[in-house]
Amino acid sequence: MKYTLDTLPVLDAYRENCECPLCRLRISCEDQYVDSMLGTAYMEPECRIKTNETGFCTRHFELMYQRRNRLGLALMTHTHMQEVVKDLKRILESGNASKGFFSALRGGKSSPAHGEQIRSRLSGCVICEQINSALERYAYTIAQLYGSNAEFKQMFEQSKGFCLPHLALILDMAERTLPSSQNTAFTSALAALELQNLDRIEKELEWFTLKFDYRNTDKPWGNSRDAVERSINKLMGACVGEEAQMPAHND
Repeated sequence: MKYTLDTLPVLDAYRENCECPLCRLRISCEDQYVDSMLGTAYMEPECRIKTNETGFCTRHFELMYQRRNRLGLALMTHTHMQEVVKDLKRILESGNASKGFFSALRGGKSSPAHGEQIRSRLSGCVICEQINSALERYAYTIAQLYGSNAEFKQMFEQSKGFCLPHLALILDMAERTLPSSQNTAFTSALAALELQNLDRIEKELEWFTLKFDYRNTDKPWGNSRDAVERSINKLMGACVGEEAQMPAHND
């Protein structure tokens, strides 16, 4: 197998036999990018320009806050806040609310309302953008490896599929990047794998509920003890339980 920077992480994720290898890669990327943002990156001019303009979502502000590098976080937040306040003044002083109303009455195209403009200004996140870009590369790598490497093809077919958001991502990627015949073979194999594993986890979740019937008290749990967490993660991407945990940090 020819290894690349994206191949090795993909193989490592598949070797963990988790419910969704792309979720595992997402969490790993998220951890790296949060650390990087609070390392030397926040002193680099290009990074500061980007963070000043785009900012961070609630989750990634929270994760950076937990890392305890308060100086780095304060520096980034301060200059980002300056940019946001500057834009907020422009929005609030523009009078778009009344202009938009009268323009609509005249049959013209109304300007976005103040609330819509503020929500749009706060909608970006530098770390989310980095994660999404990395997952696009990993999805591309998976689609390419399936048709070109027998070892990976076997790993793929013995895996547990993907969470539904990442299933959509990899189907889109395969359609965009694979030749028609390869895309047909890949999506057919992926569909069979995904439906098989959704059926498995649905049955495990059902058995979890049935275990609360007194008639099943003495029957074995099987693989159902964590079926609630795995079902939620399969539907929405890793967000609860052990699969969603970030690596431990001592900082």
